[in-house]
Amino acid sequence: MSYDHEPISPMFRIDVSAESDSNQPASGERMAIELLRQLVAGQQQQNRLLEELAQQQVAVNKQRANELQQWKNANPELARSCRQAAETLSRVQTQFLDSLTEEIEDSEEHLLEGEYMLNEFVDRFGPRLAHLNGVLQVLAQLGSSEPNSQQT
Repeated sequence: MSYDHEPISPMFRIDVSAESDSNQPASGERMAIELLRQLVAGQQQQNRLLEELAQQQVAVNKQRANELQQWKNANPELARSCRQAAETLSRVQTQFLDSLTEEIEDSEEHLLEGEYMLNEFVDRFGPRLAHLNGVLQVLAQLGSSEPNSQQT
């Protein structure tokens, strides 16, 4: 029987000769170990930076919440008015969205066919919707809950 030995490029080389010093890794293994060490060090640094970033974000959010609560405590009547206004604007927004969706259903073919009609639609409803959402968001945040001094 004859065996054809085609050279195959091994992924890893294992030296099993008696002359090899098994305590010392080959140069390729040393390089792989060093690269793995560098990867681990890089990941550890990245984890530290992410932890710092998360801590900073938490601190900013706490500060913002404290400032908002201080404002609510200093302006309890205005905070209640903001909450009532947000509730009213929420109903207005619901009606506006209802009319917007009706407009879309009524002019579906025109919106699909031409860019001009789509641009007209966006120009007509887009700014109003964006501004309404912005105002509603501010009012809802300012009136989100009673100030601590007024809660029962």
